[in-house]
Amino acid sequence: MKNIDVSIIMGSDSDLPIMKDCAKFLEQMGISYEMKILSVHRTPEKATKYAEELKENGVKVIIAGAGGAAHLPGVFAAMLPTIPVIGIPIHTKTLGGVDSLYSIVQMPSGIPVATVAINGAKNAAILATSILAVGNEDIKNKLADFKNSLKDAVSAKDEKLQQLGYEAYLNNNTK
Repeated sequence: MKNIDVSIIMGSDSDLPIMKDCAKFLEQMGISYEMKILSVHRTPEKATKYAEELKENGVKVIIAGAGGAAHLPGVFAAMLPTIPVIGIPIHTKTLGGVDSLYSIVQMPSGIPVATVAINGAKNAAILATSILAVGNEDIKNKLADFKNSLKDAVSAKDEKLQQLGYEAYLNNNTK
């Protein structure tokens, strides 16, 4: 295994359309990552072996997306207690992802999992970037530039609203 900063793991390939947003943001920031499909329920031995490899290879942050029972982030947080784990609850057809959210956010004392919104993969990557930025000036500067671009975008939208008025703004943005 190569030396990576972030491990992106998901319980199923059906999570990939959401989890791709993690990879896209990390690529934008120039952060190394690896992406895996692992199930702590269906392939526990493989998940355990991967956790051991991550510890040996110095991964700095884990982003884990899971739906339903959503045990993946919690199990990795338990197996790797000194590596930050960010959980992404994945939307489910039956309960809309609230089941996943509760599974991830309700970890027992001592085994925390940082949790983002349902399907919040980009925010998970931004949080992972923030963690990495603590010890890396280059990442810190890239993250600051990204955050400034958000501020600039809001200012530009407000300027447009002030120029056009709300009706013209809405008509212009819905075409």
